Amino acid sequence: MPKRGYHHGNLRQALVDASLTLIETKGPTGFTLSEAAKQAGVTPAAVYRHFEGREELIAEAALQGYGIYADLMEHAYASGQPSALAAFEATGRAYLAFARRFPGHYVAMFESGISIQRTPDLHAAATRAMDVLEKAAVALSEHIPPEKRPPPQMVSAHIWALSHGVVELFARGSPGTKSPFPPEDLLETGIGVYLRGLGLVDPDN
Repeated sequence: MPKRGYHHGNLRQALVDASLTLIETKGPTGFTLSEAAKQAGVTPAAVYRHFEGREELIAEAALQGYGIYADLMEHAYASGQPSALAAFEATGRAYLAFARRFPGHYVAMFESGISIQRTPDLHAAATRAMDVLEKAAVALSEHIPPEKRPPPQMVSAHIWALSHGVVELFARGSPGTKSPFPPEDLLETGIGVYLRGLGLVDPDN
């Protein structure tokens, strides 16, 4: 009986999907191309018709992940309009939601060691995603007096770091880390503390 992979409708995507499953269970360096091939139901040799190696396969998973992430961030930003504050807070929540819903993509993007400079397409996808958060920061920063206004890139970097920390420590089940508070609450209150420090949220709220 011939290998079913030779009759696969979309072998390239099947291999990406297989890698995402393996990334979730074993991490980005915990599986081989042979395992990805087996997961997809094809011979190991078939993998090399589409990918030169495991890094290229993971890079494709990251590329697709950035596309999904950018779509979610843009939707979150639009849902908070016309309030700059609501739009900004929504982008932070979208980061957490993405990490929970697409853990394989998240790891491929942020924990695999794959550089966003690897290909022009990957760089463009990552830039599109990050531009949403920076756009939200620009709109929000307009409410801060110029002499007290930090660069929007710094504001977006702070919120990204806060969101990433909550995801890594409390939203993805890292061993030995447990919080008495839901990750959503940690992120929302953390953003609130940060924005109060910038004078963008009433201290009594």
